Amino acid sequence: MAKQRTIFVCQQCDAQFPRWMGRCTECGSWDSLVEQVITKLAGTTGGSTRSPIGVSEPLRLPDIQLGDVQRLPVRGSEFARVLGGGIVPGSLVLIGGDPGIGKSTLLLEQSAALAETAGDVLYISAEESQQQIKLRATRLGLSAQRLYILAETSLDTAIATIERMKPVLVIVDSIQTVYSEAITSAAGSVSQVREGALRLQRVAKQHNISIMLVGHVTKEGAIAGPRVLEHIVDVVLYLEGERFHQYRLLRSVKNRFGSTNEVGVFEMNQGGMVEVTNPSQIFLAERSTNSPGSAVAVMLEGTRPLLLEVQALTSHTANAQPRRTANGFDQNRLAMIIAVLSKRVGVPLFNQDIYVNVVGGLKVTEPAIDLAVATAITSSFRNQRVEPNTVLIGEIGLSGELRSVSQLDRRLNEAAKLGFHNAIVPQIDALPQIDAFQVTGIRSLIEAVRAALIGAPRPSPGEPPTAKPTTDHDD
Repeated sequence: MAKQRTIFVCQQCDAQFPRWMGRCTECGSWDSLVEQVITKLAGTTGGSTRSPIGVSEPLRLPDIQLGDVQRLPVRGSEFARVLGGGIVPGSLVLIGGDPGIGKSTLLLEQSAALAETAGDVLYISAEESQQQIKLRATRLGLSAQRLYILAETSLDTAIATIERMKPVLVIVDSIQTVYSEAITSAAGSVSQVREGALRLQRVAKQHNISIMLVGHVTKEGAIAGPRVLEHIVDVVLYLEGERFHQYRLLRSVKNRFGSTNEVGVFEMNQGGMVEVTNPSQIFLAERSTNSPGSAVAVMLEGTRPLLLEVQALTSHTANAQPRRTANGFDQNRLAMIIAVLSKRVGVPLFNQDIYVNVVGGLKVTEPAIDLAVATAITSSFRNQRVEPNTVLIGEIGLSGELRSVSQLDRRLNEAAKLGFHNAIVPQIDALPQIDAFQVTGIRSLIEAVRAALIGAPRPSPGEPPTAKPTTDHDD
């Protein structure tokens, strides 16, 4: 006979409790416990006796034969870069991202491209009907003959179809909306997501079929469901970007078959997700060289250097607490840079509203653009332009010194390719030497600001006569 018992499972850490509590004692999250009814047959242990990869006997490491493993080709070099060269047969890939960011569009394009070159591809949609997917495919201009669409929410039916067709690639959109009839909890619960991922992993390994899962994300940006989901899969990818901006970043946070330091750049338009092979040129296409408050920085996304424009605007305010607003840049780091500018460079920003924007909708976390942010703020306050052919690279310390950053030579080579002639960087023992490119090493922020700005100070538009910018001085 079947036995039933009720447990409460934390949606954040998958911890189980016999009764409801307001706070999970394992991870500390509030109101995360969800009631679940567990049905168990009498005389069973609840565990599966099947091996997930079908190996019954252990083998010595030298005796294991690799064979000829050929990655499945993908559409475009950006997607292949993030995956490490292509899709490994038998792998389980999880792609997460905000709603409407373009996950389904990207995977539908990849499915159609692979169906034309490698074989049958099965697209399982638990959120859209076959007609809805057909409408999107028509808009994108996709008509692959070997791309099969299955609108199904039952995990058992989906797996039976996979085992019958044995396609080269399976897309499951999404793992939170399919459910197994063997579990009584609703679709999207911890038990359903974990069971679905485990069963799909078993199918992928036994039949050497590549499976890509679409995952929902929480309001914090993490993939919804139990944390064990990311441990089950082989590759975890995040599609990032502002919904109302056209550029998307595909970032790898876990990859058993390649590097996690790569990122792909895509542009979302009417034709779908178009890869951007030279994103630096795109981000600087509309840069105005005649306006104060604009500086060019060089950041690293994985191993790829990207040039981007940092804009700043200062405005006199009578409020006791001036506004400090940052878009694409860390708010706490902005407060630190403003404090260093006020204390070490002598720029009085106590009565200024300050706005900082990273153009293109990018979100930058590395400290290498500190110098560009500080220079853009000073440029706007003093109404002086930054040298138009100069890039600014460097981390700022609390004492106003410039600290070195990693892979400086790669950053400078990328700047030279895009037509820049000068760079202001932290002083190191051996500065990179590039033909027709001047590299200036500077130790302090005050010297870097002096070297980057051109022209004499001019009164800012709307600046009160009593609030004139001060000259530089060391405290």
